[in-house]
Amino acid sequence: MPHQRPLGLIAIVVYKAFFAVVFMVASVAIFLALKNYEAIAQFAETYTPETQIGFVDWGLDKVLKLDPRTLQFSGLATGIYGAVTAVEAIGLWQQKTWAHLLVITLVSLGIPPEVYELIREASLIKLLVFVINVGVLSYLIYTFPRTEAQPK
Repeated sequence: MPHQRPLGLIAIVVYKAFFAVVFMVASVAIFLALKNYEAIAQFAETYTPETQIGFVDWGLDKVLKLDPRTLQFSGLATGIYGAVTAVEAIGLWQQKTWAHLLVITLVSLGIPPEVYELIREASLIKLLVFVINVGVLSYLIYTFPRTEAQPK
């Protein structure tokens, strides 16, 4: 009979896998923006919205204010973080102790900046991410694989 994974672990793996995909897509989008930086700048100069699409204006403004080296670093960092998040998801799915440790460590390191951001400028999204990460951390600490001494 196949080994059944706990529902909490499945939820964390789905959460991590979702964000791994999001970060990888973001990384590709950043590198595409970098590759087409000049074309985007020309488009922004000639772009006149027929309707009020604030998101397009906001996105163009953000991309064009960044130095291309900053875009390159951001794309690389986002890609690496996405890859690490994918490794976390795969390791947790396989119920590896090292994956538990990796996720516990990385989530623990992220909690203080999240608290700072909540104090500085609270938002529903920031609060939701904080609560989810505290839940993930608590669950993984509570269910941390315990190795029992094997009789010799």
